[in-house]
Amino acid sequence: MRSPETARPERGAGAAGKMAGVGLSAGRSCVFCGRAAASLGPHHGLGAFLARKPQRVPWRLPVCRQKASFSFLSRPELPKLAYKRLKGKSPGIIFIPGYISNMNGTKALAIEEFCKSLGHAYIRFDYSGVGNSEGNLEECTVGKWRKDILSIIDDIAEGPQILVGSSLGGWLMLHAAIARPEKVMALVGIATAADALVTQFNQLPVEVKKEVEIKGTWSLPSKYHADGFYRVQYSFIKEAEHHCLLHSPIPVRCPVRLLHGLKDDIVPWQTSMQVADRVLSTDVDVILRKESDHRMKEKADIQLLTYTIDDLIDKLSTIVN
Repeated sequence: MRSPETARPERGAGAAGKMAGVGLSAGRSCVFCGRAAASLGPHHGLGAFLARKPQRVPWRLPVCRQKASFSFLSRPELPKLAYKRLKGKSPGIIFIPGYISNMNGTKALAIEEFCKSLGHAYIRFDYSGVGNSEGNLEECTVGKWRKDILSIIDDIAEGPQILVGSSLGGWLMLHAAIARPEKVMALVGIATAADALVTQFNQLPVEVKKEVEIKGTWSLPSKYHADGFYRVQYSFIKEAEHHCLLHSPIPVRCPVRLLHGLKDDIVPWQTSMQVADRVLSTDVDVILRKESDHRMKEKADIQLLTYTIDDLIDKLSTIVN
């Protein structure tokens, strides 16, 4: 039984919504949802949890709240990493941001408030070359950012962890789970961008790819950047090719939850379906939100995200505590 200090707030009225789902394979389920979700098929995990538990609002979604207080992780011959750590119970949660995103985004802060309400440990951080961390962004690679995550897991995190990866962070969380299976107990992907940059680049016309190679940079269109595009180094793309995962089975055996918006025009929702098919885990849920875009940062998206984390905490707490 939870103490008054860590007790979860009472649930409010449930959200209404009609759903339809299709099974992927044994142990895997896909859920199409508007404002609520249900699971079909042999696996009754997250979907059943959402169906039986009404909506709750344990905290108010922080808006543009950025705290200046953070710590640095010093690493021999590697850039210092800025991070914010909340101590608490196991399993802990680590948020892995998207491409060039920092630790002060809406989802990162919302998860922190959620973890505070439950008394669970939480870590958010900036990649090297991003935010308050040291390093030169133009020299960063998928491989270097993979090392950043492993440094956080090895040197800052204590005990078993749930990794929450957004976009490119979803790709990197898979690598972390492969490298640290003894500490990574579950994964939550938000618009998981596994292999995405490489796939998008390879779909360009041959003459465009040649131009990018000559110029050394690729102007990747994005409505989420102030300039209307991201300037991606050609060297970044070529190095990323060494970290692609979808071409073969992915040796991840822990529970995996993949959230994706059907209106995502950056990373197609089919990518999450590919990840679900490739991971070796038999405990996999894919949840597709009809009205959500790539960022998945609206109130309903955040509530679904915290429900998903909450369900995994319940599932894992009986094992790790």
